[in-house]
Amino acid sequence: MRIPFLIYLDELTLRRYSITGVTVLVAILLGWMLWWHYLDSPWTRDGRVRAEVVDIAAEISGKVTDLKVVDNQPVKKGDILFEIDPIDYQLALTQAESTLQSRQYDEQVAQENSDRRQKLGAEAVSAEERNTSLSSAHIAEAAYQAALAARDQTKVNLDRTIIRSPVNGYVTNLTLRVGDYAVPGQVKMTLVDSDSFWVVGYFEETKLPRIRENDYAHVKLMGWGLEIPGHVLSISRAIADNNSDSDPLGLDNVSPIFTWVRLAQRIPVRIHIDHVPNGVRIAAGQTCTIVISPR
Repeated sequence: MRIPFLIYLDELTLRRYSITGVTVLVAILLGWMLWWHYLDSPWTRDGRVRAEVVDIAAEISGKVTDLKVVDNQPVKKGDILFEIDPIDYQLALTQAESTLQSRQYDEQVAQENSDRRQKLGAEAVSAEERNTSLSSAHIAEAAYQAALAARDQTKVNLDRTIIRSPVNGYVTNLTLRVGDYAVPGQVKMTLVDSDSFWVVGYFEETKLPRIRENDYAHVKLMGWGLEIPGHVLSISRAIADNNSDSDPLGLDNVSPIFTWVRLAQRIPVRIHIDHVPNGVRIAAGQTCTIVISPR
């Protein structure tokens, strides 16, 4: 009866050793996976959503008479954003057209006079008169061309009283109001280009050897459960170096470091957004987690 008992003890001991060994192996495997994930695999929580921002400014001066949009409104390329009082530019166009018509008559008369004198013989008109009439015709032609250019410029200015969206996007931080005075070159409205969103991830330099262009990028925005697919578009080739600054004496301002602690620099990696899932709303400035995996 002792032998079966001993066999039972051996089986129990073997089972315990086996369970312990498997547990240790699983723990080692999990520890290695965690170590690789956090220290070696290319991932970062320091990601930002970026977008191109378009500053809208008038090309002419005048009072804003009509505002066609509201804050955060989506707009399409070509949509009217606001209008400037066109009365002064309409009057300028009328005056320019009148001047153009007058210069056209002057040019026709001068040309006809020149043509008649060129046909007359030397006994009827001198060479000096022919040259003078020809010069007058050229001067009248130049005046007509200048009036034509001025008329075209007034047309352009009149068209510029209507400011349209140059891109598809969203109106943001709208402060423009009817009655504001627009000045050429002064920003009156800001648009976020809806077709230009991308993600930039700041990866530690130790993880860059595992990142290649076109690698798949898993992007998860903070607050949204759905993943945004993307791919690596490019890797930045430069960041600012504080040690390159100089003090007032022109000497290098070198930051002190601890020899046993060496912090890895973070390099920007540009991520192209392949597709935004339905129900996910992205905005420039959002934070996200990025995990890179090979294609």
